Amino acid sequence: MTDILFQNARLIDPAELTETTGAIAVTDGKITGVYTGGDLPTATEVIDCGGLCLAPGIIDVGVKVGEPGERHKESYASAGRAAAAGGVTTIVTRADTDTTIDSPETLEFVARRAAEDSVVNVRHMAALTKGRKGGEMTEIGFLLDAGAIAFSDGSSVIENTKIMSRTLTYARSLNALVVGHIQEPTLSAGAAVTSGKFASLRGLPGVSPMAERMGLDRDIALLEMTGAKYHVDQVTTARALPALERAKNNGLDITAGVGIHHLTLNEFDVADYRTFFKVKPPLRSEDDRNAVIDAVASGLIDIICSMHTPQDEESKRLPFEQAASGAVGLETLLPASLRLYHAGQMTLPQLFRAMSYNPAQRFGIDGGTIAVEAPADLVLFDPDAPFVLDRFKLKSKSKNTPFDGARMQGTVAGTWVAGRRV
Repeated sequence: MTDILFQNARLIDPAELTETTGAIAVTDGKITGVYTGGDLPTATEVIDCGGLCLAPGIIDVGVKVGEPGERHKESYASAGRAAAAGGVTTIVTRADTDTTIDSPETLEFVARRAAEDSVVNVRHMAALTKGRKGGEMTEIGFLLDAGAIAFSDGSSVIENTKIMSRTLTYARSLNALVVGHIQEPTLSAGAAVTSGKFASLRGLPGVSPMAERMGLDRDIALLEMTGAKYHVDQVTTARALPALERAKNNGLDITAGVGIHHLTLNEFDVADYRTFFKVKPPLRSEDDRNAVIDAVASGLIDIICSMHTPQDEESKRLPFEQAASGAVGLETLLPASLRLYHAGQMTLPQLFRAMSYNPAQRFGIDGGTIAVEAPADLVLFDPDAPFVLDRFKLKSKSKNTPFDGARMQGTVAGTWVAGRRV
């Protein structure tokens, strides 16, 4: 007998880019049937979805968890609760912890902590160079054996082009995915906002959008030379899009992502030096924001993620230049992305292709679909339910969200991991 039957649901299928009314059957943690008509099987538990949306759980890549070293900012337990509350069923963690995840021993430690404490699936990136210092390459082969699914130095750019080329060559020999941050490091050093009239009026140090284009151009050239698998963590400017498109058309193994804050906010949101809006890279112009939305809708940019970066109050309650960069996003990723749906810029299947299906495909994770035999990692949500976000009600330990007090739409009614409600 079927364990769970979800019926009367709006089924969001990101693989087929369809939305239909139907039912899903789940047995032993896997989807065993998708029904859009006809007789339904009997089940131990029947859940009437009441016409709400049922979609594959979000797979959020590039999540910062504070273990080891900064557990007061975010633990695997709190990150798991925040993910479940936001409809995220799998998180892929970054390596920029203290200490860096750059050895099999550290990776095994965090994997054990995640397995013990998180109610959602957790996969891990490892560092590309030791200490994320851009010097000595990590033991990529051993880290793959220990469970790493990708390699990245996060926002630390490897400045030495020869070292970057060697890491890409070695990663290519092991079929390992490299995740890069495409900011030209010298131009970006010390920048707090995107350069322009607004930055000048506020007296804040800015960085040109060309820094992103220059960083991407260098890494594309290295991909041509090495043939490596490469994912850009965030493309946030219109200037970088033509280069990305040419690289894809030329057959390079490259994909790209963007953080939800760059899709829904712009440089003017900084306003009166509000540090919750300080992220890395900095928020861009409205023209850039719209260009990047179009790129996601067309498939040029493949993945939407939260770039969840918890910071404590002491790190944010500083002058804008000195304040730490980053914002939490596990619980706000879905309602923030639904702004694009309500604005008519993307459909629900397009959104979930970027937030679930494409991350699963690129990072080799089982999930991201509502097909038979897929894991029953599901989110049930009401895309139209309005609410006002109160940051103090977030499950994350850190409360640094730019959406505090914002009117939003889209609430999660339930999250299931392998058929178990979390």
